[in-house]
Amino acid sequence: MNTLPQDPMILLSYLNTQLRDFYPNLHDLCLALNINEEEIRQKLESIDYIYNPETNRFE
Repeated sequence: MNTLPQDPMILLSYLNTQLRDFYPNLHDLCLALNINEEEIRQKLESIDYIYNPETNRFE
């Protein structure tokens, strides 16, 4: 996670905005930004947020 926010709450906000505005799913976002999907999931799970593919956001 190079240029992504390091604070989990700011990261959450950033990713949900990106998912809402630009990407149809988490996989495509991770590919486009060249980030590790599992690392993102783990970081946000540490603050009790899990990706929901139906809503295309971390909840």
